[in-house]
Amino acid sequence: MSLVNDWLEWLRLLWGFFLANVLGYGGGPASIPLMYNEIVTHYHWLDDTAFSNVLALGNTLPGPIATKIAAFVGFDVAGIPGLLIALLATIVPSAAAMIILLRLLQKHRSSPVVKGLTLLVQPVIAVMMLVLTWQLADESYGSIGLWQTLGIALVAFWAMQIRKIHPAFVILAAFTYGAIVLPYFV
Repeated sequence: MSLVNDWLEWLRLLWGFFLANVLGYGGGPASIPLMYNEIVTHYHWLDDTAFSNVLALGNTLPGPIATKIAAFVGFDVAGIPGLLIALLATIVPSAAAMIILLRLLQKHRSSPVVKGLTLLVQPVIAVMMLVLTWQLADESYGSIGLWQTLGIALVAFWAMQIRKIHPAFVILAAFTYGAIVLPYFV
């Protein structure tokens, strides 16, 4: 019976990550909201807090964010086989689509339709990122309150935009703050 459950979980991992990444035109920023939907909303592999922690930690590490999220969730759900399945489901759609689309774009690179399609996808990605940001901010507000959420957001904005501190260091500082200060408030 355990082998059947393993196979079902492997198929869920394959389908969940494949779906999120085959529809995630534009890489990580486009696939993150889709991955969130599959990981948190649909399959319940992680909750909002765990997903935001994985997303923050993944952003501190080098490389594509989608593969880091897939590796973490796949391993958490089904160990090494889950990690490999989630990674393959994340990488193969992008690689196959890139090969096919590059051939098509090379053939039709001066077409106004191709240029128009590329421009039309950008607002959709922006809206998806805005919705995900709203959901994560709402979760933060519910967990630590309005003033701490706004304070952390303002300090992060100041550090990255004004002081030009690398985002990885800002995320590490937020992790440190959360580990030291927030247990007293939550």
